[in-house]
Amino acid sequence: MGGMRVAVVGATGAVGQEILKVLEARNFPLSDLRLYASPRSAGKRLAFKGEEIPVEPLPEGPLPADLILASAGGALSKALAPRWVEGGAVVVDNSSAFRYEPWVPLVVPEVNREAIFRHQGIIANPNCTTAILAMALWPLHRAFRAKRVVVATYQAASGAGAKGMEELLRETHRFLHGQTPEAEVFAHPLPFNVIPHIDAFQENGYTREEMKVVWETHKIFGDDSIRISATAVRVPTLRAHAEAVSVEFAEPVTPEAAREVLRQAPGVEVVDEPLAKRYPMPLTASHKWNVEVGRVRQSLAFENGLDFFVVGDQLLKGAALNAVQIAEEWLKGA
Repeated sequence: MGGMRVAVVGATGAVGQEILKVLEARNFPLSDLRLYASPRSAGKRLAFKGEEIPVEPLPEGPLPADLILASAGGALSKALAPRWVEGGAVVVDNSSAFRYEPWVPLVVPEVNREAIFRHQGIIANPNCTTAILAMALWPLHRAFRAKRVVVATYQAASGAGAKGMEELLRETHRFLHGQTPEAEVFAHPLPFNVIPHIDAFQENGYTREEMKVVWETHKIFGDDSIRISATAVRVPTLRAHAEAVSVEFAEPVTPEAAREVLRQAPGVEVVDEPLAKRYPMPLTASHKWNVEVGRVRQSLAFENGLDFFVVGDQLLKGAALNAVQIAEEWLKGA
């Protein structure tokens, strides 16, 4: 096997397991694969290309890897990623630990691939909601220049990790068997409910999740003149985030022109035949690499405005797939 020595940190988590599947499906060029997780997960074995690879406890120091794909939370990345870089590795980090550091590129390859090559050892993977929005908004922004963006999200349980998905399934089962559902991972029980509270509330009344959409879109697009406002809502779906988006553009735009732009955009699938009941849904977008965009229509509120609906797999384009794509582009070189 020619290729990189790769380590996956947080390998037993929801995103870690998807990273393994994506590395395998895309035939990522690796010569060695090491899997790391917390001590309680160490000793488990995970399947990769027909082999069972043992999960090792994460050491304190450098790792024997050229590329580290980390998805084990912000505190851990903040503490250990600088040591991994000192040991000679490039780190693609899925947590929020480094996203807002000016020296760390925050990358969606379809949008700002060139930023990868400004890295100083760490490249940040964006928040899942932002990555999925960027896939649809960027091509439209490039064509018609977005001025104002209003987003309402319908976010799946997987955004809170494997524990979030387990809680939704377990508590739905309890509810259907006449018991009262409980909440540990989420602020309230999620079955048959929606919760307009993801991450911590900030002084301005928005949640941190809502502000991530603003901060990260500005950084990825390299344009903080776009005025963005979001309402982030947890809904009882498993693994695909949906977003209703209203955009006011500087240039005149028609739904037909927007659809044409989106059809040309990499990583985007236009699913927009409402009369045939074809539109983006978590049901169809789950387990899919591309994001689905549809319900494209002229805004009744904005001049030069469009409304559309975008759905993407939170664990794939929202996390694991984007991280592996960053690594692929880094390997290809500038």
